[in-house]
Amino acid sequence: MERLIVLDTETTGIEPSEGHRIIEIGCTEIINREITKDNEYHQYIQPDRLVGDSERIHGIKDTFLKGKPKFEEIAEEFLDYIEGATLVIHNAPFDLGFLNHELKLMGAEQRIEDNCTIIDSLEVSKKQRPGGMHNLDTLCRRFEIDASERTVHGALLDAKILAQVYLAMTGGQFNLFGEGDNTQKSSVSISKVDSNRAQIKVIFANEAELKEHDTYFEHS
Repeated sequence: MERLIVLDTETTGIEPSEGHRIIEIGCTEIINREITKDNEYHQYIQPDRLVGDSERIHGIKDTFLKGKPKFEEIAEEFLDYIEGATLVIHNAPFDLGFLNHELKLMGAEQRIEDNCTIIDSLEVSKKQRPGGMHNLDTLCRRFEIDASERTVHGALLDAKILAQVYLAMTGGQFNLFGEGDNTQKSSVSISKVDSNRAQIKVIFANEAELKEHDTYFEHS
């Protein structure tokens, strides 16, 4: 059984080393190239800091996050959910950097990529079509994915949309949030990497990638 977890996060900023934190995690599951509807993961997180200017990106207010669990309170449940899966993340170093930073703040030595294989859909898109734009909005238009429900960043909604985009990128054409046409399945296979592999170095996004992340939802 091939289990993919499409993951997205929302954060208070773009650099964890500056004290920014995760405020939302959203995941949707793909089993054998079928998007499941009953095994999503979604959690808002109290970041122990103000969201600041990031509110204009995701629309999440400090008052909304008051009383939400801290990352350390949901970490075990989240890690159990993704355990052994292949994670599909758009601009993976960004989300991995934040997730691993949260784990480090807890005193945990493990990293997300120690237990999961990572597919960066941004890199997949760049290889398929070098040059041009590769943000989620552009990919939705390219593959005719309906993203009309999206008005601001939202981790679960982004994950659902990215799941549609990823399946389209790798050979399948699916409708948003559900039933699909399975006549165009690809033969793409994903193998779990060896546990003794060299550690994966998380490289934080460069200036251009950060700018693309900030304009993730802007229509051209």
